[in-house]
Amino acid sequence: MSSSDIFIGETIGTAILILLGGGVCAAVTLKASKARNAGWLAITFGWGFAVLTAVYTSAPLSGAHLNPAVTLALAIKDSDWSHVGVYWGGQLLGAMIGATLVWVAYYGQFQAHLTDKEIVGGPGAQATAAKAVEAQEKGAGPVLGVFSTGPEIRNVVQNLATEIIGTIVLVLAVLTQGLNDSGKGLGTLGALITALVVVSIGLSLGGPTGYAINPARDLGPRLVHTLLPLPNKGGSDWGYAWIPVVGPLIGGAIAAGIYNVAFA
Repeated sequence: MSSSDIFIGETIGTAILILLGGGVCAAVTLKASKARNAGWLAITFGWGFAVLTAVYTSAPLSGAHLNPAVTLALAIKDSDWSHVGVYWGGQLLGAMIGATLVWVAYYGQFQAHLTDKEIVGGPGAQATAAKAVEAQEKGAGPVLGVFSTGPEIRNVVQNLATEIIGTIVLVLAVLTQGLNDSGKGLGTLGALITALVVVSIGLSLGGPTGYAINPARDLGPRLVHTLLPLPNKGGSDWGYAWIPVVGPLIGGAIAAGIYNVAFA
């Protein structure tokens, strides 16, 4: 695979991943969405299908890493660091494009949601506004969850551990079951297995932090949330932002070490 193929494939694939994954979060969260309040099951399966679609689309070009933690793990496994920067660059750009497309697709819903007094507070607001204000005081605006993750209970050690554990499960599944014949990315059957693993992680381990398990998935959309002209959007919670970046990278490295010791 050439550097240009890798960059284009990772950009397209990660954009699709975030468009469909962030899209299901928008669908469940925003007022005037037909899927409003569809719940956690919809989100977990939506993200699983997002992974499936993104992998099948981008695998012929780049091997469909779509996740800096997966790229790091493969580099450690193979002792080949030659394309890590290209993969990471495509993944971050793709994540930002995908998050922007979610905003475009749900533009009217974002406007309605963020100008509703029950969501953002103001005269005539109801009890739900107090929750929104409380969240914003912690640094997270009322629609930040559409773009990036956040903890239900803020405990640095627990939050970091949760992201590490979830990523270890994901990357071990990729390394042991998901790779194509060349071992450089996901194969056809591996895409389906990985998508189901992502659903499983979301259902079992996603509750505490929202299961980023992918640094680009969280960082790229958080940057877009910061930059977009969303009314009353509140903060982007940058005080928490390092955890869904560092945690998955640590988890990916640990998973690669486990693989090299136990399976290689």
